[in-house]
Amino acid sequence: MVKPKTEEEIELLRENAIIVSKTLAEVGKRVAPGVTTLELNRVAETFIRDNGAVPSFLGFEGFPAALCMSVNDVVVHGFPSDYVLREGDIVSVDCGTLYKGYNGDSAYTFPVGEVDAETRSLLDVTKASLYKGIEAAVAGNRTGDIGYAVQSYAESFGFSVVRELEGHGLGKEMHEEPGVPNYGRRGKGTHLVEGMVICIEPMINAGARGVYLARNGWAVHTSDHRKSAHYELTVVVRKGKAEQLSTYDFIEKDGTVNI
Repeated sequence: MVKPKTEEEIELLRENAIIVSKTLAEVGKRVAPGVTTLELNRVAETFIRDNGAVPSFLGFEGFPAALCMSVNDVVVHGFPSDYVLREGDIVSVDCGTLYKGYNGDSAYTFPVGEVDAETRSLLDVTKASLYKGIEAAVAGNRTGDIGYAVQSYAESFGFSVVRELEGHGLGKEMHEEPGVPNYGRRGKGTHLVEGMVICIEPMINAGARGVYLARNGWAVHTSDHRKSAHYELTVVVRKGKAEQLSTYDFIEKDGTVNI
């Protein structure tokens, strides 16, 4: 059985979640055609350190950057590079922090300039599927209820769910139990108990659900090279309604992106 977090631990995780949420907003302000993903990575690392935290992804199992920057057909775990963002691209920005001994983790997929109608739909549906998953993250449910909520919503629009990657618990370690798949059956999987802290992170493809691992051993690409979107929030399992720790308010309510 997965041990729930104490309220004191949840407050420390909330502090991390806010730093991560604000970092994503700082990056989002600069997402535009002509900008390299490496430049965005520098913005994030500076902001994280200026706020007293450490970028937890940097050096994790050899990962070379503060952010995972995944463009277009890269689902997750892309390296920041000299790639210059172009009009119509999308870029998933996944950010992690370590602060006061606990972790933060959240992700958002930004449109670069104007995107086509299918891409806009992919972004909207993926984000909405995340919130469907959060609605199911209540005490008494199981992880399969979350996965079912994500999967059934995304697939109803003709998109597909990546099966090889999943969400996870969060605490002193970046990845803790339970695993939180984005597909599944209601009533199956790990029991959700009040006080569990989990990251729900749909990874939804415009085309087929198949993926492959790049030669660098990190970047995961769609098998058909169509676009993929990725959103992630950290929540606390509660009775009746999950409590969000990370938020997109700094991105969306401050006008960082057009929604």
